[in-house]
Amino acid sequence: MTVTFEPRCHRPPLPEARGPVSEGLLATLRRSAVPARASSVNLVPDPYGDDLHLALYVLYELHYQGFDGVDDDWEWDPGLLALRRNLEGHFLGALRVDAAPDTDAASILDTLLIEPAGHDPHSVSHHLQRDGELWQFREYAALRSLYHLKEADPHAWVIPRLHGTAKAAMVAVEYDEFGAGRAEGIHAHLFAELMRDLSLDATYGFYLDNAPAEALTTVNLMSLFGLHRSLRGALVGHFAAVETTSSPGSRRLAEALRRMTAGVAAQRFYDEHVEADAVHEQVVRREVVGGLLECESELDADVAFGVRATGLLEDRLASTLLNAWREDRSALRTPLPEAAST
Repeated sequence: MTVTFEPRCHRPPLPEARGPVSEGLLATLRRSAVPARASSVNLVPDPYGDDLHLALYVLYELHYQGFDGVDDDWEWDPGLLALRRNLEGHFLGALRVDAAPDTDAASILDTLLIEPAGHDPHSVSHHLQRDGELWQFREYAALRSLYHLKEADPHAWVIPRLHGTAKAAMVAVEYDEFGAGRAEGIHAHLFAELMRDLSLDATYGFYLDNAPAEALTTVNLMSLFGLHRSLRGALVGHFAAVETTSSPGSRRLAEALRRMTAGVAAQRFYDEHVEADAVHEQVVRREVVGGLLECESELDADVAFGVRATGLLEDRLASTLLNAWREDRSALRTPLPEAAST
């Protein structure tokens, strides 16, 4: 099967600023001006706020796809790296306090296996499965596209930092995420097809300006963990949390799309994750996490931190979405146009 649409063939444009730090950074990238001073981060008191996280997202994106008209050499500019380090310090410092683990990694992961007996009022997938409307699912997909169109890329950074059983198992799971050698099976491609079925623009980075800070934090967390070898344990914890919760959540989302009579391609993305991630969960827990801690037992607290930080930020995003939807309003900074009728 030939892939006829590739959302990452073109670089996205730079987004619009959301405050003084992102404004200074974007001005630097647009005009090749003097880099924004690292001290300017003091203007951003909120470690989970729009300005800080848009700036972080842009800085991280220089390591992925880059931006239209922005020179590749900015990726390793010392001034931008100093700014990024300062922003990361605010974000990571808040996470260390708010997501501090109170037990070991295995125990925290065990709690993720417990499904609620009924409808979970705090869960986006439960809401979409039972009561959600198509316009809400379209908003959810638009926000998730910031990660899913580069799905598995942030986690791939941990591969050279693992060894033995953990490395082999991580590569095996990532191989599936990247389509098992078939371009049409790459999970990012499947998500692009989902978006097109939902009358969304599947161009890489298209919905960045629509995304609230709560959505940006979930993507930035992966990049933060992935770009720092010292946080390799936290990245493994993040990966384990995602794989542990993916299968049941994907089942609910697939059922929601069937109830909404969405297209086959939209359903396929989540159907693919129901079976695959049920297997991945076991491999990740026993071989990736287990293999890592067998060699580096001192990273147990870091793995636990990665799990807790993932849950914290996902809960914040869920609260933002559900609060808006229950008031029958858009959760996006700029609402989507209505889907084209078929």
